[in-house]
Amino acid sequence: MAFVPPTAEELGLFLDLEEIQGDRADFMIRQAVNLCRTLVKPLPEGAETVVLSVAGRAYLNPGQVTYETIGPMSVQRPTGSGGIYLTKADRTALKSAAGRGGAFTVDPTPASADPSPTWPIDETFFGDEFEPGWS
Repeated sequence: MAFVPPTAEELGLFLDLEEIQGDRADFMIRQAVNLCRTLVKPLPEGAETVVLSVAGRAYLNPGQVTYETIGPMSVQRPTGSGGIYLTKADRTALKSAAGRGGAFTVDPTPASADPSPTWPIDETFFGDEFEPGWS
């Protein structure tokens, strides 16, 4: 099964919102998909969770506010804040879903390999007697 981008309704369920702005949600999802594709292309099945996470962060907090006081108003933003971004956990999850990012073994032996020796066996060399100490 291939990757299917989540819908605005699914983003609303993910964020536990009773109402969601469909156009804005669709835009955030498209941007999240595009950002995820910069890391893994094509997106694998299971990348929907990362897309929802990225789009949800951007939908709920577009200015990436990290500190807020209600009265008198005070807002603190980190340097270079805003926009849609992938966290380290998002990157790890995408790579894992794509089958990358972990330890692996490569077996270079072809499936058609025959375990029998490919060199000629000299029957006269392998007699019954070995040199002393090799018996």
